[in-house]
Amino acid sequence: MQKSPRFAAAAAALALSFGALSAPAAHADEEAPAEPCATQSAQVQKAEDALARVTAVFEKKQAKVKKARKAVARADKANQRSKAKQALTKAKKQKKQVVKVKKAQVQRLAKANERLDKCLAAQETPETPETPETPAA
Repeated sequence: MQKSPRFAAAAAALALSFGALSAPAAHADEEAPAEPCATQSAQVQKAEDALARVTAVFEKKQAKVKKARKAVARADKANQRSKAKQALTKAKKQKKQVVKVKKAQVQRLAKANERLDKCLAAQETPETPETPETPAA
């Protein structure tokens, strides 16, 4: 007697899971992007936002290097100078890593803009060539 409620619950759960899997697929077919190049423009926007974040981090790291250089110049004792040089080396290394990330993000943005331009150009050109109509003789 106890096996049948368990089996019924498992069967119901299985049916619901298959129903939930097939429903979004049918719904996805109905949805078409309103703008033909919507995904490309979204990618460009994401890339620009990411570049803004990376640029902000780069500016912070650049300021940290500048501050560390001043600390090295102000250091009086050998112990202070050693610690300041270590901090400067660490700041330079972090800045170097951010420079690589920034360069990569600039490339991503360029590629995204290229894809968007290509899509927009494809939208502007007519799909069927227009043939001039000649009057019938």
